[in-house]
Amino acid sequence: MSRKYFGTDGIRGRANGLITPELALKVGQAAGLVFQRGEHRHRVVIGKDTRLSGYMIEYAMVAGFTSVGMDVLLLGPMPTPAVAMLTKSMRADLGVMISASHNLFEDNGIKLFGPQGFKLSDDVEKQIEQLLDEPIDRRLAQSASLGRARRIDGVHDRYIEFAKRTLPRELSLDGLRVVIDCAHGAAYKVVPEALWELGADVIAIGVEPDGFNINKECGSTSPETLAKKVREMRADIGIALDGDADRVILVDERGHVVDGDQLLAVIAQSWKEDGRLAKPGIVATVMSNLGLERFLEGQGLGMIRTPVGDRYVLEQMLSQGYNLGGEPSGHIILSDYATTGDGFVAALQVLAVVQKLRRPVSEVCHRFDPLPQILKNVRYRSGKPLDHAEVKSAIMDGENRLNGHGRLLVRSSGTEPVIRVMGEGDDRDLVEDVVDQIVNALGHAAAA
Repeated sequence: MSRKYFGTDGIRGRANGLITPELALKVGQAAGLVFQRGEHRHRVVIGKDTRLSGYMIEYAMVAGFTSVGMDVLLLGPMPTPAVAMLTKSMRADLGVMISASHNLFEDNGIKLFGPQGFKLSDDVEKQIEQLLDEPIDRRLAQSASLGRARRIDGVHDRYIEFAKRTLPRELSLDGLRVVIDCAHGAAYKVVPEALWELGADVIAIGVEPDGFNINKECGSTSPETLAKKVREMRADIGIALDGDADRVILVDERGHVVDGDQLLAVIAQSWKEDGRLAKPGIVATVMSNLGLERFLEGQGLGMIRTPVGDRYVLEQMLSQGYNLGGEPSGHIILSDYATTGDGFVAALQVLAVVQKLRRPVSEVCHRFDPLPQILKNVRYRSGKPLDHAEVKSAIMDGENRLNGHGRLLVRSSGTEPVIRVMGEGDDRDLVEDVVDQIVNALGHAAAA
């Protein structure tokens, strides 16, 4: 059964296009029915980011959940990892985050978390999908069994204390000038407050959400604003979160961007030295730079690669027993602390290393030189260009030419009719030539 609604990270689309009040209400009903297990009063926590459409979706989901007898606790704007954490700590049967992550305000989405704070498995998502397309009138709650809904206070403080406890008790950020960019998103209150409580000199930007400006020319997908502010304020470090704060990108004191691969290198080496790695290695995706893999090898650490998507990283971490994984985009998963990517907690781990080494961020966060990486997209209308003989030949030829000196990845996008061609290696000209040969072959196949 192919999935009709769920993608790699929940249900996402244009607000009032794909993500309508009707769909949100049905998702509330379907998910509520799937997660009713036992005779106790069932409860769900709902958080959101700062999009205008969040109100519409939130209230529609409240109607859905209460109509099948679930009590609803409304958290208001909160980071995705905070919702996952609170789902477990508040003994909820289900957690919901209303967010389209790093997308602009026109989109929105629904992410669901099980009782332990983990994203749902494919099987559970399929159960929910099945109910979305079935009449469920007869399964609605009786009048006396309807759910209640209320907003709860104090959840910001709970997340701040949780984040602070991921650091050694004696560690302080005294003396560090930090610029934090919250992308006008879900973390706009909690993260600047937490940094200040830890002793940092905090300059906060992207903390004036108006319903429309989330991720707009700010946050982890547009770190130029942060880089400019870091240089202007002569800060030690800049931290850029995305709209729901499950990913992070850093900027050093010179205004240079530090991506997720470098963050993984910093944390992996630090945790290895402190004996905190559960296994001698990390989990990353096929998009992580070969330079990271070689750096880890030099540290005596391995690297398992997964398909693109933090859910695949986490699945591999859990099944293989690793406690560190992530993506170049800044999804960093620290499974000792969190059940999903947590941009702020990842940033704190790096700040701890900076304070320990007492060296500039530009030195601490440059563990390896990334190999030249070329990524090109080829759009097609129909068919399967990857099955074309000319394309297969070009890919085989490219792999032979890069043998031992680089890496080639050709894959179909999971969301649009696009083939992504990525090559990396020691010789930029060679990599570019290999990628161009495959792109040309794909162009011929797409036009055939």
